[in-house]
Amino acid sequence: MNTIQTATVATAKVESPRQVIEINNLRKGFGTEDVLIDVSLKLYNGENLVVLGKSGSGKSVLIQCIVRLLDPDEGTINVLGENVNELDHNGLGELRKKIGFLFQSGALYDSMTVKQNLEFPLRRIKKDFNQKEIDEKVKEALENVGLSDALNKMPSQLSGGMRKRISLARTLVVDPMIMLYDEPTTGLDPVTSDEISSLINEVQKKYKTSSIIITHDIECARTTANRIIMLLDGKVYQEGKLEKFEKSTDPSIKSFFK
Repeated sequence: MNTIQTATVATAKVESPRQVIEINNLRKGFGTEDVLIDVSLKLYNGENLVVLGKSGSGKSVLIQCIVRLLDPDEGTINVLGENVNELDHNGLGELRKKIGFLFQSGALYDSMTVKQNLEFPLRRIKKDFNQKEIDEKVKEALENVGLSDALNKMPSQLSGGMRKRISLARTLVVDPMIMLYDEPTTGLDPVTSDEISSLINEVQKKYKTSSIIITHDIECARTTANRIIMLLDGKVYQEGKLEKFEKSTDPSIKSFFK
């Protein structure tokens, strides 16, 4: 009996992390300019993947292609088992419900209160929710970003960091499986940037999200990354753990990790 048990343990397979996004040979250009050139990457379940690069390296174009705000010229994008390029309007809409997208600008509706901003996606996506359930979800989302007292404020009354937090709360209120962060710390002071980076990690733990974080902020990358992909001139230049980048002697990488 012991021999059989030992053999079973010895031959047991260790499951690989499940892929939630797989991109192969993605190419996207505008006019005669190629912005992304044969980009391939994988995002694994529960992972924070940082895509690092200078401004204009194609980082934001990459995540816009993932949710098909932009259509790629070539290549395949597979998200949660779905080929994004082949989805019809309804299929794409259903997939987008599972993906949270934190825009660089925050993209709050200026004519709505914070409460109304958070209610808006709930009414569209969670159509079976009654008002009590909506109120509870809004309250929970605001508590999770530390802004419960902002419920009835207008976006114009919020600081840049608060707007970013409310935008994140609006994204989280519908319980996304995947988070896409577009330059989450841009335009913020160092203290607020650190707070947002820490909040990204808290979201990962609490919501079990898989995330792609687009940034050129090396401190954000250091705080949030489980793995890093660096884009240079529209191509994947380097991939690996933070330590690999910090130990690199490559001048293009060292210019970031000073």
